[in-house]
Amino acid sequence: MVTTLCSRTRATSSLSTLLSSSTLRRRLPLVGAAFCVLSFGLSNLCLSSSLKTGCAQSLPFVPLLRSKFGGESPAKSVRTIKMEGSSGNTVPSIVVYVTVPNKEAGKKLAESIVREKLAACVNRVPGIESVYEWKGEIQTDSEELLIIKTRQSLLEALTEHVKANHEYEVPEVISLPITGGNLQYLEWIKNSTRD
Repeated sequence: MVTTLCSRTRATSSLSTLLSSSTLRRRLPLVGAAFCVLSFGLSNLCLSSSLKTGCAQSLPFVPLLRSKFGGESPAKSVRTIKMEGSSGNTVPSIVVYVTVPNKEAGKKLAESIVREKLAACVNRVPGIESVYEWKGEIQTDSEELLIIKTRQSLLEALTEHVKANHEYEVPEVISLPITGGNLQYLEWIKNSTRD
């Protein structure tokens, strides 16, 4: 899975070294690391310049990781933009998190979202455990997380689609803005979703 998300074979060994580091565990608890991986993507944690993934420059823990593991600056050939200064080729975009109870529900919902052009891409992350309070009791459930990339203008339609096709009484649908990124990817989000 790491290799697929980082799109490089060397990422597997770099990431396993990175995540097994006691220095990282002391400075960034597992929950924080999981949040960073889900929020910023695995490619932002890849430290080798030969990976050419455009590692994050401004994350507070990146200097620590670079000093510990000897990473260099990323290649300058990756074209990135900030959404505020975007051209007419992109639209304001978001990442939406939705949890589902199992693999089958995740596959079915992800496929229907993409088929309806409510999102350009849905990543399915298996094996998460959610702890929450529901109707006065603490619950713990195994779930799958859907990470959905779409246009900001489609959030309402996406939310309604999830509510109509989800077995939970109150399904999680939360969005985070995409403030910048690879220009070609952001254009692809626009071109792969409905107006």
